[in-house]
Amino acid sequence: MREAAAVGKGGRAAVPAGVSVPRSAAGSRPDARGRRAADRPLRRPTGVPLVALSPYSGGMKTKPLAFSVHLFTASGAALALMALVAAGAGDWRLMFGWLGIALIVDGIDGPLARRVDTKRNAANWDGVILDLVIDYLTYVFIPAYALIYSGIVPSPWGSISALFIALTGAMYFADVRMKAEDNCFVGFPAVWQMPLLVFLTFDPPPWVTLGSILLLGLGQFTWLKFIHPVRTARWRSVNLPICLIWVVLAGWSVAEHFNPPHLVKLALGVTSVWLIVVGMVMQAFPAKRAARSAP
Repeated sequence: MREAAAVGKGGRAAVPAGVSVPRSAAGSRPDARGRRAADRPLRRPTGVPLVALSPYSGGMKTKPLAFSVHLFTASGAALALMALVAAGAGDWRLMFGWLGIALIVDGIDGPLARRVDTKRNAANWDGVILDLVIDYLTYVFIPAYALIYSGIVPSPWGSISALFIALTGAMYFADVRMKAEDNCFVGFPAVWQMPLLVFLTFDPPPWVTLGSILLLGLGQFTWLKFIHPVRTARWRSVNLPICLIWVVLAGWSVAEHFNPPHLVKLALGVTSVWLIVVGMVMQAFPAKRAARSAP
């Protein structure tokens, strides 16, 4: 039996007719561009849907309505940017106008998120983290920026106060103990646009402003309670109307270039003090728990 093998062109062994040899063993014919199989780019296998190759495909489906609520929350970042532009131009009325719209968004996005159940229907995005990012911009960063250029306190104390607010505010937002069981905030909740508006309206001496900023900033790291006007159930029938009155008075002050009538200014001061201290009063006089029924 002869075992001789014919040699073809290029030095490759000729394969007898009728014998099937794998491409890896016999080489491959060049394509129209002169490339062999080993040199050709890999292609996605046919029949595999693109969604299966996505890192976001893990069984969690996103419903458009739920995702739109996340987008609505994220619009607060755009509003914050517009407020920052207004602050850079020294237009404090316009800055508070944008912050006011952001406050409205922040007030209604939570109920909307719970209504459409974003945790289940848009689970790839964390609404809590998104809300904290927007709140830091609107409640801390922009008021701190405005404090530098508003002239409320002279240089360099304005910059020092702004750095103090930005630093302590960031640490407060990262504190996992910031909410109590009764939905009160533990420590001053870093809503710095509120005292900033009061400072612009009353124009107190710089030492009063600096002292207030120091006390409120340090108050973020205490166990003192501050109410959430909507979520804190105790005394809500009183606190929520007072909060709404404060919003109206604050808008009045902004519309009057921070020089409202005397009665408006007085009412703004009284409601501001109430909203700051009422949580501490509730803490000093805790609610009586219902007596346990006898066995």
